[in-house]
Amino acid sequence: MLKLQDISITFNEGTPDEKKALQNINLELEKGDFVTVIGSNGAGKSTLMNIISGVLIPDVGDVLINEKQVVDLPEYKRSKYIGRVFQDPMAGTAPSMTIEENLAMAYSRIRKRKLKLGVTKQRKEMFRDYLKTLNLGLENRLTAKVGLLSGGERQALSLLMSTFTQPDILLLDEHTAALDPSRAELITSLTEKVVKESGLTTLMITHNMQQALDLGNRLIMMDKGQIIFDVRGKEKQNLTIENLLHEFQRIRGEQFGSDRAVLN
Repeated sequence: MLKLQDISITFNEGTPDEKKALQNINLELEKGDFVTVIGSNGAGKSTLMNIISGVLIPDVGDVLINEKQVVDLPEYKRSKYIGRVFQDPMAGTAPSMTIEENLAMAYSRIRKRKLKLGVTKQRKEMFRDYLKTLNLGLENRLTAKVGLLSGGERQALSLLMSTFTQPDILLLDEHTAALDPSRAELITSLTEKVVKESGLTTLMITHNMQQALDLGNRLIMMDKGQIIFDVRGKEKQNLTIENLLHEFQRIRGEQFGSDRAVLN
């Protein structure tokens, strides 16, 4: 489904600020995998997402989706394969457009653009059916401007927009981190439901270590641009936060760090 082969990228190469953001990354996801990604700040997690989505092009290495080489495709051409939800609820939607217009824009992502009305009566009914699955009452607010929605509502809409076209890969980039605890819990539950029901192949970055343990069938830990720990199945189910911290200390010979990962 998704394969990264020997991916490396260096920022500010040849300067005093040179940083090896990713080093020889090899990662393969099978169809239906739900992989959570943890790591200290600067470990390379978001850079990994940006390589997959086409925001960044690696210095070396290959990116394959369904065995198709996409490493040279720009972000907009990869969008038909990839859905992405960002940390910032303001990203991923157009605030000056209505809910139905945002959904129509996302729906058209995998279809050829035509000079015709984007929000037809048939599509409105379809959008209502999808929105009902969120249980937030948004199906009754199709003509409301997205900028008027709360952060949790916008993030729920972003999740729906990224998934209802059944992308090959779903990327979740700390998509609950900017929300208050109750909204974060809601979006986490919606994520689990949508991914499970649709069988989406998912890669999710989180600083919340308990969330990383509770969700998905596989967990990877990154540090200094490398994948240093990879666990799945029953072995993952039996992990605890203490186990993860111990693994990091065992592999790196140092404590995990003082960022939010330790506090959650």
